[in-house]
Amino acid sequence: MPTTHQLVTHLFLQLAILLITGRVMGWIFRRIGQTQVVSEMISGVLLGPSFLGLLAPSLQSFLFPTTLAVVVGETTKIIPHPSMMLLLGLSQLGLVLYMFMIGLEFNTDLLAKHWRSAGAISLSGVLAPLFLGGMLGFMLGEKPGLYTDIVAPWQAALFIGAAMLITAFPMLARIIYESGISNTKIGTLALSAAAFDDAIAWAILAVVVATSKNSPAIATLAIGGGIAYFVVIATIGKTLFKNLFSKINYSESSFQVKPFVILLSTLMLCAWFTDAVGIYSIFGAFLLGTMMPRCSFIHNSRKLIEPLTVTILLPIFFVYSGLNTQLNLLVQPGLLGTTIAVIGVAFLCKGGACLLGSRFSGMDWREAGLIGVLMNARGLMELLLVNIGRENGLITPALFSMLVLMTICTTAAASPLFNLLSKGYLPKDRKIETKQFEYSGKNQ
Repeated sequence: MPTTHQLVTHLFLQLAILLITGRVMGWIFRRIGQTQVVSEMISGVLLGPSFLGLLAPSLQSFLFPTTLAVVVGETTKIIPHPSMMLLLGLSQLGLVLYMFMIGLEFNTDLLAKHWRSAGAISLSGVLAPLFLGGMLGFMLGEKPGLYTDIVAPWQAALFIGAAMLITAFPMLARIIYESGISNTKIGTLALSAAAFDDAIAWAILAVVVATSKNSPAIATLAIGGGIAYFVVIATIGKTLFKNLFSKINYSESSFQVKPFVILLSTLMLCAWFTDAVGIYSIFGAFLLGTMMPRCSFIHNSRKLIEPLTVTILLPIFFVYSGLNTQLNLLVQPGLLGTTIAVIGVAFLCKGGACLLGSRFSGMDWREAGLIGVLMNARGLMELLLVNIGRENGLITPALFSMLVLMTICTTAAASPLFNLLSKGYLPKDRKIETKQFEYSGKNQ
């Protein structure tokens, strides 16, 4: 077992390699229209067992060991390596802080103005994936070797439906953030629809996991806890935050530590609660950010949080996820046709449905296309979902591989298509709609 000093020393080496590789990949892949987040995902894959592990397995296992053999009495147990647990903790901290910042930029006035459009996009992004994905999942449930024995056909349908309707909320937020459209109509609608759709997806997953284990308490806790959190944070919390933070006269020469500590402590408690009830910490952080008053103290607190989060902590999250992706899982004989069907349905039922929903709500074709492209990316939220499915014994490595490949395809397509459709268009939209915060990290 490595000592604490050894773990901390090794962590510094890991961070240096992660950050350097992420920036180098970012420089390369930005030339072909990809965002930094995609580059960081690719960096994790390159540093993981799929690439570095093949070229130099000893070096890869030294840099990023995933498991540790521990002798207990006469038994040897394999446990997660403490080194990776440190990276996981830092990555989750970065994600929570980042989604809190996205919540601070979320323009609730624009959402109120365009609530019909947001509702149409969100509804189309739920119904079509559940219908088409559900039918596909039901058919896959009849095919041997994709689900485990504990999964009934209707549970298989719900699982694939959830996998199809989920949106890469952190990635979507970062594309919007890097593009400087957080406060635009398009950015606001996409974020609000994605937040609602992802909440539905996690609730469905909770139902599938609970019913497969004959434990309705899991689903009840997730749905009931999520509703309770939203009600409290949107009523008592919003009023309390306004009374507490709006009255603070902030200046850089007289920074007040106590309210900043209160702010961060509240954020950590909200992340803990939403994670504990099963709806994931990012939703707690995001909703907390949306309920904060738009005042000088909050604005300047965000400026303090942003540099460390965007440049160090957040990249760890994306790279860490890439480190745990094994592309050899995608190589499964006899599954090519099914894999193509999964990818095709994914593009059709999410991107296509949200495009039509946006167009139906009154947006022009370019705006509708931008929404469809943003909503179609699955990213790391999908990877989290399919990993939960595998860890809970719902799906086999074969289906896991299909969904990972679908995730890669939809995520990689998002940035180039977004840049193509937004060319010559978003500056005008941003000039009309942007009101509050100017993104200072476009070139990060």
